[in-house]
Amino acid sequence: MNLNQITVPSLNLEKSIPFYQKLGLQLIVEALPHYARFECPEGDATFSIHQVEKLPTGDGVHVYFECSNLDEHVKALIEKGIEFEELPNDKNWKWREARLRDVDNNQIILFFGGVNRKNPPWRI
Repeated sequence: MNLNQITVPSLNLEKSIPFYQKLGLQLIVEALPHYARFECPEGDATFSIHQVEKLPTGDGVHVYFECSNLDEHVKALIEKGIEFEELPNDKNWKWREARLRDVDNNQIILFFGGVNRKNPPWRI
């Protein structure tokens, strides 16, 4: 089994699409107003957004995108006008992360996990 894609809800794809393109994802399907799909710049996974009438409540969606050059990528995004809630910093779970929200308040985490991504010291 392999992860194909993650889909997140959006109230307005015409606002969401440019946001994700600015993050570096490549738009491959544009079926407005209901659906859009992107390719990640690395690997085979894809990411999509679909229109909803109401966003989920509670803690919401968290999406992690791994960046081997996290600090440089965040700096470039800031220069493009992307606002971050949390700049790159080292976490006690041995990842380096930066956090932001998309236009629909979904939590986006850009991170670098290195060897600890799948093999932390506490792995079973």
